[in-house]
Amino acid sequence: MQTPYITIDLKKIEHNVRTIMTLCKKHDVSVAGVTKGTLGMPEVAEAMIRGGITWIGESRLMNIERLRENNINIPFLLIRSPHKSEVERVVSLADISLNTEYEIISALSEESLKKGIVHKIIIMVDLGDLREGVWPDEVMPMVEKVINLKGVKVIGLGTNLTDLNGTIPTYENNQQLVNLAEAIEEKFNIKLEYLSAGNSSSLKLLGSGKMPERINHFRIGECILLGRETINREIWPETHQDAFVLSAEIIEKKLKPSVPIGEIGQDAFGNIPVLEDKGMMVRSILNIGRQDTKVEGLCPRNENIEIVGATSDHLLMDITKDARLNVGDIVSFDLNYGALLSSMTSPFVKKIIL
Repeated sequence: MQTPYITIDLKKIEHNVRTIMTLCKKHDVSVAGVTKGTLGMPEVAEAMIRGGITWIGESRLMNIERLRENNINIPFLLIRSPHKSEVERVVSLADISLNTEYEIISALSEESLKKGIVHKIIIMVDLGDLREGVWPDEVMPMVEKVINLKGVKVIGLGTNLTDLNGTIPTYENNQQLVNLAEAIEEKFNIKLEYLSAGNSSSLKLLGSGKMPERINHFRIGECILLGRETINREIWPETHQDAFVLSAEIIEKKLKPSVPIGEIGQDAFGNIPVLEDKGMMVRSILNIGRQDTKVEGLCPRNENIEIVGATSDHLLMDITKDARLNVGDIVSFDLNYGALLSSMTSPFVKKIIL
C-alpha cells in the first residue's frame, strides 16, 4: 500500500454529527457542518448529511465546486470573507456568505443582479477575538447601507470567537450579538433569521444552558471531525476522536547519539535545535515530514515511541522503547486539527475511506 496515508472512518464522523445534533436540536440551533478540514471531501459531506447536517460550511470556492460536482445538494455557506476578485464565483457557487466589507457586498449585489438571483449574506461582528468582523458600533451604519442594495439579502449576524486569539464564548459576548440584532430589527423593521454565533468552542456554553436563546446557528468542524471542543481541546462526550488516523512507513532504523555532533546553527526552517542528551538512541525515519503535515499536531498511537524532529520529508522518531519496529513497518498517529488540515491538503498523503 502507498505510504503515507490517512484513513477516514465515515461511520465515526456520522456518529459525531448525530451526537452534536442531539444537543443542538434540543436548543433549536441549526448547524453548518464545516468540511474545510478535509479539503471539501464529498464522502465526508455525505456522512455529515446522513448525521443530520442541513448546511455545508466551506472556506474555499474550489472545495464547494468539487462538492457540487459530486451531487452535494444542500445549501453552501462560504465561511471565509469573499474576495472581490471572485465575486462571480461566490454568487455562482455559494448560497450564503459571511461578510464584513460594504465594498464586497456591493460587488456581490451587482453580480447577483446580473444573474437574476438573490445572494444571502450574514454580516460578521467582531466581539473581541480580533479576527474578521465589523466592530459593534459600526454594525448599524453598515446594515443601513446594505439593506438598500438589491441582489443581496441580509439574513443574519454572525461572530467568530476562539479561532484567532482564544476569546472564550460567554453569555455576555453572545448577548451582545443578540442586542445588536434586536436593535437592527427594530430600527429597520426587518427580521434576522439567523444569529450564527458559534463554532466548536460554543458547544460547552450551549450545553450549560447559558447560551442566549436567540443564538440559533453554529458552524461546526473540529468537534465533528475530531470529537473535541476547541477551548481546551477536551473530548466531547460520546464522540470519536479517531475518525482520522495518519500512518507512515519506517525507511531507516539506526542506533545513533541523541544529540548532534559539532557546532550547531539553524536547521532547514530557521530554528536552532535544543536537544536533551539521552545517550545512544534507536532512531527511525518515517517517510513523512513538514511538507505533508503539521508535525507538532501528531501523537503516536504507540505510547512507547516519541517524535524527536522533522525535516520537510522525514519524521525522526525515538523507538528505543520499542526497538522491535523495523524498516517497512507502519507507525500510526492521532492528529489535532492543524495536522488534519495539512495532511488532507497534502497531495503526497493517500486518503483511504473506511
